[in-house]
Amino acid sequence: MSKSIGSARLLPNNSISRRSALRILGSSVATCVLPKMLMGQTRIIVNESKLIPQSLAISNFIGEDKRLGTAITKIVKADLERSGLFRFLEQKIFLQKTGNIDVSPRFLDWRSIGAEALVVGRTIKQKNGRFTVQFRLWDIVLGKLLTGQQFSIAPKHWRRLGHLVADQVYQKLTLEQGYFDTRIVFIDETGSKQQRLKRLAIMDQDGHNLQILSDGRELVITPRFNPVQQEVAYMSYVDGQPRVLMMDLTSGQHKVVGDFPGMTFAPRYSPDGERIVMSFQQGTNSWIVEMDFKLQRLRRLTESNAIDTGPCFSPDGRNIVFESDRDGSQQLYIMNHDGSNQRRISRGDGTYSTPVWSPRGDNIAFTKQYAGRFLIGVVSPDGARERILTEGFHNEGPTWAPNGRVLMFFRDARGADAGPKIFSIDLTGYNERLVKTPAFASDPSWSSLLG
Repeated sequence: MSKSIGSARLLPNNSISRRSALRILGSSVATCVLPKMLMGQTRIIVNESKLIPQSLAISNFIGEDKRLGTAITKIVKADLERSGLFRFLEQKIFLQKTGNIDVSPRFLDWRSIGAEALVVGRTIKQKNGRFTVQFRLWDIVLGKLLTGQQFSIAPKHWRRLGHLVADQVYQKLTLEQGYFDTRIVFIDETGSKQQRLKRLAIMDQDGHNLQILSDGRELVITPRFNPVQQEVAYMSYVDGQPRVLMMDLTSGQHKVVGDFPGMTFAPRYSPDGERIVMSFQQGTNSWIVEMDFKLQRLRRLTESNAIDTGPCFSPDGRNIVFESDRDGSQQLYIMNHDGSNQRRISRGDGTYSTPVWSPRGDNIAFTKQYAGRFLIGVVSPDGARERILTEGFHNEGPTWAPNGRVLMFFRDARGADAGPKIFSIDLTGYNERLVKTPAFASDPSWSSLLG
């Protein structure tokens, strides 16, 4: 049963809310940097205009359990392959087999087959039952060890070992944070369009470890991850009325975000996870409001006679982007976190919606409807440099990977029995991929790194 976290009172725009210290929650993963780690030069080029893939070799991870080693190797390779930044050499052309990962490889052998970097590793089953993976990343061109690390984890989370290794390889070769040890919360959709069952669901970013989090008796939409805790906020129609709820992913407990007289929807957390911004509807208009969990206080941020919705904080918490039809059609606006200095940033043709600020702060993703097409694009916070990344019959709901390099969104298809599916695309606009789900899926939200 849902439990309310308390009532809230509406405060004027100039009220100052208090910020609390962060408490990071997550699974326990022991991380150790191995000795004698050498830093080398990276050669991969990553930008918004082109991809120059690096030639990478990955040997099967050795260990007593060959199946575990092979499985971890496949996860690492699949993660890196989806980034579009690497091309992989087939193992059948390798001139050297992995024996002892602590011994330097024969660099000439690897150079002769065109490898620029090499990943080797081993898996170990500890006496306490935990699984450990150790790996080395070698720069073949320079003949240097770039990094060597190990990770330990409980057996039921064994797939995370592959994601953790992939994150480190990605980071060392691109100088950007990895994004593979993450999860996606979304809406699982089954049944015909006339009787579609929508349930809250979660999975790893590669589509594995799917869990259904709601029973489908109540309609749920727009789930959003708390950036610092294993918690999601979402909208649910309870007794025919939309309400914003939060779910603790560890305990499974739900709680209602306040007790308001009107309808609330489109929730998103602040960067510190201590507040939430959402739309509050009265009559035909809706405002942007902020809820402070610690103070149990609601603050109104917009007051226009229009529909203001879709708010999203900047990564530093100083600004909020939102959509509004105050100028006659849906457009993008930015304001200070206290509601002051509201200004329009979208300037192109068409209507704009679902803005989401990049974790890097340099872009805002959006959905754009123009000439009967639904477009996913990005624009700078000052409204400059708008770029369309992809288009389709019905694209919507972009969400950022924690490194700000990749987006997920959902695309609905035509047809009586068609439904939405989740796709990913990077900032170049060239690396678009279907994210496999067991049924139709919509409204994805990307977590932070699990840590």
